[in-house]
Amino acid sequence: AFAEAEKARQQDEVPIGAVVVGPDGQIIGRGYNRRELDEDGTAHAEILAIQQACRALDSWRLIDCSLFVTLEPCAMCAGAIINSRIKEVYFAAMDPKAGAAGSVVDLFSVAKSNHHPLVVRGLYKEQGGQ
Repeated sequence: AFAEAEKARQQDEVPIGAVVVGPDGQIIGRGYNRRELDEDGTAHAEILAIQQACRALDSWRLIDCSLFVTLEPCAMCAGAIINSRIKEVYFAAMDPKAGAAGSVVDLFSVAKSNHHPLVVRGLYKEQGGQ
């Protein structure tokens, strides 16, 4: 995920990176922030990594997959994580402006939601920017 974030930084994007690890422990999706490059407000690292992982598995269900991301997911990305049924989410830095995994809101703990991934916060937070 940090290598993906570096790709974003080198292209003057906000340096956020994400990878999806499949059931066999291999990376099946990669993404880095591309909002400016693509002129697309949905081109977040998590979304791009999830899309690639879905193509790799030929399924929208990422049931036994884990997502690693350098920054706490926003509400849009949290929704994509929930909807794709990702099993675990690991992230480095909290995002006090837009974080949807505990900083601003915690969409992963909404009781009525149909999926609740395991969330691990603060891994390598020094590298993640907070």
